[in-house]
Amino acid sequence: MAGVRNLMLFSVIGQLIFGCCNTVFSATKIHINSTDEIEKFELFNHQFRRNYDVNNQQEYYQRKINFESSIRRHVYLNSVSKHLTNHSAKYGVNQFSDLSPEQFRETYLTAQAKVVPKYTPLKHGNSLKRNLPTKFDWRDKGAVNPIQNQEACGGCWAFSIVGAVESVHVKNGGALKQLSVQQVIDCSYNNHGCNGGSTVTALDWLNKTKEKLVSQSEYPFKAKNGMCHYFAPSHDGISVKNYQAHNFSGQEKEMMARLIEWGPLAVIVDAVSWQDYLGGIIQHHCSSHNPNHAVLVIGYDTTGDVPYWIVRNSWGTSWGDEGYAYIKIGANMCGIADSVTAVFL
Repeated sequence: MAGVRNLMLFSVIGQLIFGCCNTVFSATKIHINSTDEIEKFELFNHQFRRNYDVNNQQEYYQRKINFESSIRRHVYLNSVSKHLTNHSAKYGVNQFSDLSPEQFRETYLTAQAKVVPKYTPLKHGNSLKRNLPTKFDWRDKGAVNPIQNQEACGGCWAFSIVGAVESVHVKNGGALKQLSVQQVIDCSYNNHGCNGGSTVTALDWLNKTKEKLVSQSEYPFKAKNGMCHYFAPSHDGISVKNYQAHNFSGQEKEMMARLIEWGPLAVIVDAVSWQDYLGGIIQHHCSSHNPNHAVLVIGYDTTGDVPYWIVRNSWGTSWGDEGYAYIKIGANMCGIADSVTAVFL
């Protein structure tokens, strides 16, 4: 009955909160063909190294119910995208398939969006005076670190900000460094660490305190809240000089230009349907009214039938397309243009 209830829930709200994709990106995923649901679940457990408490049968069966519900949800999501191109989004089994939607939201969708001013190009001395390249990717400039995994820590807001700082440092002529996310989780005092936070609040803290971000090797990620470790002002690190936060809804071409000029942009999206995402350009099933997850926009591509943003996530390489998502440009899909922050070093 739990599976049926979840299926009904997703059928009702599917038009509001889910999304499709539009490029064919290869990834190694489980393909569910067996009629034996126990075998499917055991295959999932083996691939994702699940070790449920043998003395807690309730947990095992609840996880199995969640998994079976996710299979039915995938059928719905993929059936909706069939009328689109062969490059449409695909949904299926990943590391989140044994979580209920509620568990997924509570653990991973913890970013808090602030109301930010509408971007006005003339006010900021920026207007589109030249043609933009048809595609642009900061990875081609050697400015983006490998995908990281926030694990069960709701610190997406910190991962996106630190990723932006790393990339802008390269844009300004520095070497690509892996900086400490844990430092931001522990020390950004107006945020809530692994229980959630705001990209704007984190940047405001970095801007006001001029706290230097140190290397990850000096302050390693622990996937849990900890005491803030302070470093002397003379200690080597990277500090933020300023930041901007804007709403680019209805102005995604301007957002493309600012991505090139300013560097990768930290954004907050509605990622409810991302629990099941395997790859492709998200075009549907994704609301712009419930921001809950922070990611980093590192590029775009407008050469195909459906233009898309290139989005770096922090859920490891087993999620999405080796850790990346692709979101349609031009419709404020997932609210990607509503809360956009840029870092200046």
